[in-house]
Amino acid sequence: MGSFFYHGFFVFSLLILLQGATSRLDKEFYVSWASDHVRFSKGGHKLQLTLDQNSGSGFASKNKYLFGNINMQIKLVPGNSAGTVTAYYLSSEGVNHDELDFEFLGNKSGDPYVLQTNVYASGKGEREQRIYLWFDPTKHFHSYGVVWTAQHILFMVDSVPIRVFRNHKAAGVAYPDKQAMGVYSSLWNGDNWATQGGLVKIDWSHAPFVASYRNFSVESMAASMGEDVRGVSTEQWNKLQWVKKNFMIYNYCNDKQRYPLPPLECTADM
Repeated sequence: MGSFFYHGFFVFSLLILLQGATSRLDKEFYVSWASDHVRFSKGGHKLQLTLDQNSGSGFASKNKYLFGNINMQIKLVPGNSAGTVTAYYLSSEGVNHDELDFEFLGNKSGDPYVLQTNVYASGKGEREQRIYLWFDPTKHFHSYGVVWTAQHILFMVDSVPIRVFRNHKAAGVAYPDKQAMGVYSSLWNGDNWATQGGLVKIDWSHAPFVASYRNFSVESMAASMGEDVRGVSTEQWNKLQWVKKNFMIYNYCNDKQRYPLPPLECTADM
């Protein structure tokens, strides 16, 4: 399936398959929040967001995308990052917006980072899943992204799928397949909820907190390439089960207090 990006009121088709090609971040993104806390370097190929007691910061893509393999390499806030939230996400605009979230929840030194993902479709979200990352995401850059087709959305960490959200429109579940989405990221103070439910606050003596970005890429996709009936390849399925078994710490589908009856997409995946 072709991949498309929208710029202003014009629609351009991606006629050239971008095979892992990366772009200058200063050409692909603009500063959306606190320009004095955002720094481009390496000739525009690297970007840093900063959080201190005065402000967080953020950036947004100049283009919008509908389907594709969309990735960014990120190195998260090191050390005692408790209370900080590094958000990296795709989103459309309006009340009935679509959104695909990665939220990295900081923690005290030595504790693992928590990665929370969420899916909004036609304005409905509250589909949180949380995992521990199986590596230290502050030491090196790692790739985070989505493989988004008309059939399913794979949330990826490096080459490992951590979540799949399938198209169950036939069962009455909204699916993001009509609205183009921009790419956004921000670094902000979330200490009222992010770490141990808000019990651990930001230690501002460790500020400024810095998250780093590089190697943004977008590839067009063939929607059914390499898939089986589960919507992913056998190798991807096995990796996904490995993540669920060893690193998942919360899944909204299993939260009977919030959902006495499981959401439709959860039962459709059984």
